Amino acid sequence: MLIDIAMVVAGLVLLVVAGDWLVKGAVNLSLRLGIPALVVSLTVVAFGTSAPELLVSVTAVLDHSPAIALGNVIGSNTANILLVLGLPALISVIRTNTHDTRESYLMMLAGTVLFIVLALSGPITWAKAIVLLLAMAAILTRQIRQALQHRHARHDSHDSREDVEGAEDGLHARAIALYLLLGLVGLPVGANLLVTGASDIASAIGISDAVIGLTLVAVGTSLPELATSVSAALRGRADVALGNVIGSNIFNLLFILGIAGLFGQMPVPPEMLRIDLWVMLAAALVLGPFILLRQPMGRVTGLAFTLAYIAYIWAIVAA
Repeated sequence: MLIDIAMVVAGLVLLVVAGDWLVKGAVNLSLRLGIPALVVSLTVVAFGTSAPELLVSVTAVLDHSPAIALGNVIGSNTANILLVLGLPALISVIRTNTHDTRESYLMMLAGTVLFIVLALSGPITWAKAIVLLLAMAAILTRQIRQALQHRHARHDSHDSREDVEGAEDGLHARAIALYLLLGLVGLPVGANLLVTGASDIASAIGISDAVIGLTLVAVGTSLPELATSVSAALRGRADVALGNVIGSNIFNLLFILGIAGLFGQMPVPPEMLRIDLWVMLAAALVLGPFILLRQPMGRVTGLAFTLAYIAYIWAIVAA
């Protein structure tokens, strides 16, 4: 058991570090190739920061543990709203009127409903995976067009490296290649350690892969977002977590499960159909009034969200 726990911890650490290396290498390579920083932010950075979750889900499917892949995404989406937003709201008010995220929120809600409809109709097959990826492509295309139109309207030609996460002026080509190599090697190794350790723990303590995916794996892969959100809250900028959570949830459902579904069929466990999908949807709906009415999320809301998440985890572990 100790070895399995060590594998999980090592896998999580390697995923975080390797994911950061991959983003840094990919961003600087893209900028060197002359791709606009705005497009890099919306594509390369977004894909790169989702790489750890993607590799975990694909590895789980290839290891014949699809419940871990599904649990990772469903659990992460629930944790992103109730925990990643709940804890920062306990520290500092999250103001939802500083950035207009209403359209992005509605896209997240539509993606959630689409996935639930597909899950209720049977296993996630390659055909359903294509549907998810087409929805992701449509959302990404709209976001890029809107961003470019907004920049043009402001006549803003500023396109420096500092605008993009992971960009570094003057980074040598060899350093870029090293970052890419370390990221591309570290991610699958970390994903394999995490999935193998998590599956062994599930077998040892007699619980299902689905529960491990919804709890240990989901929370583990959400730790970077949680750390970033809490850090921002301590600096009085808890609002920055809002857009990140919405974007992450869209990517998780449409892109990560879309890609994972191309590598193998993913039957949805009965317990997920009965409870976890609806908890994920409820969490998304609870966020609605704050986004659509642009109401701030204070400490009472943060406490309610955090306690709701603790109760949810307790219920699925105790079941």
